[in-house]
Amino acid sequence: MSKGPGLFSDIGKKAKDLLTKDYISEQKVSVSTVTESGLAFTTSTANKGGYSSGDVAAQYIYKTTFAELKADTESNFSFTLTAPSVLPSSVLITTLKYPNHESSKLEFQHFHPHAVLSAGVGVNKAPPLDISLTLGTPTFVLGAEGSYDTSSGKVSKYNAGISVVKPDSCASVILADKGDTIKASYIHFFDQVKKTAAVGEITRKLSTNENTFTVGGSCAIDPLLLVKMKLNNHGSLGVVLQHEVIPKSLVTLSSEFDTKALEKIPRFGVSFALKP
Repeated sequence: MSKGPGLFSDIGKKAKDLLTKDYISEQKVSVSTVTESGLAFTTSTANKGGYSSGDVAAQYIYKTTFAELKADTESNFSFTLTAPSVLPSSVLITTLKYPNHESSKLEFQHFHPHAVLSAGVGVNKAPPLDISLTLGTPTFVLGAEGSYDTSSGKVSKYNAGISVVKPDSCASVILADKGDTIKASYIHFFDQVKKTAAVGEITRKLSTNENTFTVGGSCAIDPLLLVKMKLNNHGSLGVVLQHEVIPKSLVTLSSEFDTKALEKIPRFGVSFALKP
């Protein structure tokens, strides 16, 4: 476990990742290479609904400094620099984008054994302000986050959450959408490497009295083969088959269909990630 409570975005993240990660509906290929100097290059191409796209990224890590330059086929460019701040146990993250420069952002993160503070500001004429704070320990976390729109002078977002973490399980409750959505989740791991697990999540929308209950899990058939499944009360069933063909390189097959409308065409996705 980490030495502090973690960021607010970490609350409920393990359950969310198990229910969403690798459930793809596109065809994607990515190839990564690393030079002797430590400079890493990743090239990706994807096809979804007959639309093709691609991007290339260069990453470099030097001690505690991380830099990434990324460009895609839509002529979008982004640069991210993560470096230690002048304050101890703090980092400064600079994100610059072009031509969508209004999405550029400066973020400050401070890590304390019992608290984590994150504050960000946009780089434009009317920059949005984001702030989050978590209090607690690696096993018990209370947190909140909010966003302030300087152009309208209104609070655009505020969420709160609580999480209880154990070596083999994690439970969390999040109050989101300005108090309109309650999301509770629980995940339990059955092995040391945390590949075999079961998860449950319930989401209630207070304004519409709508409930969504999702159960899922993952099972390591062997050290190289992983199977994942999820099903919600609306009848949506998803299945993922992931195989490590060579060390660090994965082939992922994904499908999702509506069990209440079997006449509909299921969604399929395949991904191949080659890493050195």
